[in-house]
Amino acid sequence: MATIRTIKSQNKKFSFSFEEIVSDYRLAVRSRFASLLGRKEVLTGKASFGIFGDGIELPQIAASKAFANGDFRTGYYRDQTFEMALGNVSVTQFFSQLYADPDINNDPHSGGRQMNSHFGIRLLDENGFFKNQLENKNSISDISPTAGQMSRMLGLAYASKLYRNEKSLHSEGHHYSNQGNEIVFGTIGDASTSEGIFFETMNAAGVLQVPLLMSVWDNGYGISVPRQLQTVNNSISQALSGFQNDQDNKGISIYQVEAWNYIALCETYRMAADSVRKNHKPALVHVIEVTQPQGHSTSGSHERYKSKERLDWEKDYCCIKKFREWIIAKNISTENELNLIDEEEKIYVEKCRSEAWDLLINPIKKEVNTALHYLKLVLNNTQSSEVIKQCIYNLENAVSLNRRVIHSNLFKTIINIRNEESSEKNQLLQFFNDFSRKYNYIYESKLYSDSKQSPLNVKKIDPTYSPQGETVDGRVVLQKCFEQQFLNNPKFFVLGEDVGKLGDVNLVFEGLNAKFGDLRVTDTGIREATILGQGIGAAIRGLRPLVDIQYLDYFLYCLQTASDDLSTLLYRTAGGQKAPVIIRTKGHRLEGIWHTGSPMGTILNSIRGMYLCVPRNMTQAAGMYNTLFQSDNPALVIEVLNAYRLKEKIPDNIGTFTVPLGHPEILKNGEHLTIVTYGACCKLALEAAAELEKMNISAEIIDIQTLLPFDLTNTISQSIKKTNAVLFLDEDVPGGASAYMMQQSIERDKAFHYLDCMPRTLSAKENRGAYGRDGDFYCKPQTEHIIEICYQIMQERSPKKFHDFYNQEVRRQGAISGENSLNLTHNSTLENF
Repeated sequence: MATIRTIKSQNKKFSFSFEEIVSDYRLAVRSRFASLLGRKEVLTGKASFGIFGDGIELPQIAASKAFANGDFRTGYYRDQTFEMALGNVSVTQFFSQLYADPDINNDPHSGGRQMNSHFGIRLLDENGFFKNQLENKNSISDISPTAGQMSRMLGLAYASKLYRNEKSLHSEGHHYSNQGNEIVFGTIGDASTSEGIFFETMNAAGVLQVPLLMSVWDNGYGISVPRQLQTVNNSISQALSGFQNDQDNKGISIYQVEAWNYIALCETYRMAADSVRKNHKPALVHVIEVTQPQGHSTSGSHERYKSKERLDWEKDYCCIKKFREWIIAKNISTENELNLIDEEEKIYVEKCRSEAWDLLINPIKKEVNTALHYLKLVLNNTQSSEVIKQCIYNLENAVSLNRRVIHSNLFKTIINIRNEESSEKNQLLQFFNDFSRKYNYIYESKLYSDSKQSPLNVKKIDPTYSPQGETVDGRVVLQKCFEQQFLNNPKFFVLGEDVGKLGDVNLVFEGLNAKFGDLRVTDTGIREATILGQGIGAAIRGLRPLVDIQYLDYFLYCLQTASDDLSTLLYRTAGGQKAPVIIRTKGHRLEGIWHTGSPMGTILNSIRGMYLCVPRNMTQAAGMYNTLFQSDNPALVIEVLNAYRLKEKIPDNIGTFTVPLGHPEILKNGEHLTIVTYGACCKLALEAAAELEKMNISAEIIDIQTLLPFDLTNTISQSIKKTNAVLFLDEDVPGGASAYMMQQSIERDKAFHYLDCMPRTLSAKENRGAYGRDGDFYCKPQTEHIIEICYQIMQERSPKKFHDFYNQEVRRQGAISGENSLNLTHNSTLENF
C-alpha cells in the first residue's frame, strides 16, 4: 500500500497531501495562463475589455478549500481562480464570457451581458424556480461598482442566522439551508474598502453577528492610487481594529496573512471558516503582499505608476513563483515535473480559448452565409446593384465579424431598395426581421420576471366588505394585511429602522414585534443601503423580506444598491438569479426640504427591472402587497405619507384580495378632459374635478396605481380618445414622472392621434419643497393649480366659451408653468360646447 505523503499546517490541525498541493499548483498556473491569454485577446481586438485575477490565485485556492456545499461566494470581479476551484467556471466558459457570447450554454454566468470575471451560478431552473441551494457551491452574480457587492453579502449571511434561530423556519428551509450552517465568503479589493458601504456592512455584520467570512485582496493600489492615500494607518485590518472581538466575543475576528504563503493561507482560511460556521461570528482575512502582474486591467499599464523597485518586488513575490519555489524546496515535486505542468496547462488553456472562439464565431458565420444568400438573390433583381455589391463585399471581408456587421449591411441594403418590389426583397426582409427580433429578444429579455410567478400573472381579487366591517385609520389596514402574511408565511419578515419595538414611526407594525418576535419584526440601525442588502441576500436564499425604508427621501441612500444590484440581477444573469425583495417606504406630501421629496423621475430611471407601485391609500397598498408577496419580481411600494390617519374600511379578505399591477383605475368618469395621476395627487384631482363640474367642465380622473409597469390596459389612451385632452399630474420636478407618463401615453400608446390640444403636465417646482403650509402650497401642485390649468386647456379649445381668469399682465404662477393659452389653428371639437 502506497504511503500518502502529507505536510501539516503550522498549528498541526490540518494536513495537505503532495497530490493536493501539486493539483493546486496546476490550477494556479491554469488560471494565470487564462489571464495572460485573456489580455492578449483584448489587445488583438477579439474582446472589448479585460480584467483578470492574476496575482490572487493562491489565496483564492486556499479560500475554496474551506467552502462547502450550500455556502455562498459574493464578491470581487477578480475571483476567477476561486470560481475555477469551486468548479463554477471552466476555462472555455471564461473565454466565452470574455468574448461576450450571448449563448447561455456557453456563458451560463451572464449570457454575454456582463464583462469578463463577473461570475454567478444559475440558481434558477428553466421555469424560474429556485434550485436546491444545498447541492451547489453557490455564487452570486458579481457587479462592477466598487464595493457594490457588500450590501447583499450581509443579507446572504443574515439568512443563515434566520434559518438557524427562527424556529418557524426549521421545516421551511430544506432546499435553502441546513439549520443555518452555511457561511458567506465575501471578497473585495483593498482599495474598495475605502467605500462607505464596506464600513457600513462590516459594522452591521459585527452588530448582527452573522456568518460572514470577508477576504480583502491587498495589492497596495487602487488602480494608480497607493494604499497610503486610501486607508488610515495604511492597513485595513488596523483600520478595523476597533471592530475586533471584545471580551464578550462580540465583533469581528481579524486575520492577516501573506498572499504567497500557501500553508499559512490554507490554515488561516480553515480556522476562520470553522469558527464562522460554528459560532456565527464574522471574520475578516486581510491578505497582504498581493501582486498584480498585468496591472489593473487592459485599459492601461501599471508601469506608468509603479516604481522599478515595486515592479521588481512583485516579480519576486508573485504567489505562483513563491509557491513553486516552496514545492521544490519541500521535495513535493521537481522542477522538471512543474515545467511539464506549465507546458500542459499552456496548451490546455489555448485549446479552451480556441473552443470558446469557435462556439462564438461559427454561428455568426452561418448567419453571414444566410445573409449573403439573400443579398445575392436581391442582387439579381435590383436597381441598386452597386450598393448591394458593396454590402456583400463588407460581409465577405469583415475584419471583425459580429452581428452588428450583419445587421448594418442588411439595413443599408433595405433602405436602398425601399422603392423596389420583388419576391427576393420580401425574402430578405423576412430574414432581417427574424434576425432583428431574435437578437433584440436576447439582449432585452429577463429584465422583469416572465415566469409563472410573475406578479403580472396574479389574478385580480376585489376586496369584499360586510356591513359590520370596521372603519379604522389607514395604518391599521396595512397592519392587518401584514399580520396575515406573518401568520400564513413563515418565510415572511420585515426589517427597518423603528419597525420593531416602536412598530414603525406611523405604528403600522404596532404590536407585531411582541406577537412574532425580534427575528421577524426587526429593528435595524440607521443604514439604508445594508437594510436593503439584508433583504436582497435573504430573498436570494428563499426568504420573503419586506424592507422598510423610513421615508422616500432616505431611499436615495440605498438607490445605488437598488439600481446597480437588485434591479439588474435577473437581467445580468439572463434569468439565472433573482431576489424578490419588496421595499416599502412612505413619501410624497409632507413639509420641509428633506421630508417632502418625490424624486420619481430619479427612481424611474434607476430601477428598471423592479416594479414601482404608487397606491393612493392603504387599501390599495395592501392589495399590491398581497400581489407582490405571491410573486417573484422585486418591487418598491411608496405609500402616501399623510394618509395613515385617514379612515378606511378593512376588507373582509384583507390577506387575499389583490390589486393587479399596470391596471389604472378610473376614479371618476368625465367627458371633456382626462387627468392622469397617482398617490396623494388623486385626492387633489378629485377635489379639483368637483369644482370644475361647477364650471360645466367634466374631468375624468385616472389613478395609474403603478408607474412600473405602466398602463398595460391602454386605459389612458382610451380615455383620451373620448376626451381629446389630457393633463398629467404629479409632485415630482418638471420633466420627471409627469413627462414619463406623457411619453408612455402619448408616444408609446399613440394617444397623440386623439388630442385636439396640447397635452399638459403639472408638477412641483424645481426646488425642494419649502417648510410650512405656505411653502407646501407654493412649491407643490394644489387643487387651485389643477383647476387653473384644466381651465386653460378648455380655454385653448374653446376661447369664446371659456374666458381668461386674469388680465393678460396678471397670471398666477403657483406650481405651474404659467404658460399663455394657445388658440387652436383648427376647429376644436368643443367649439360649440
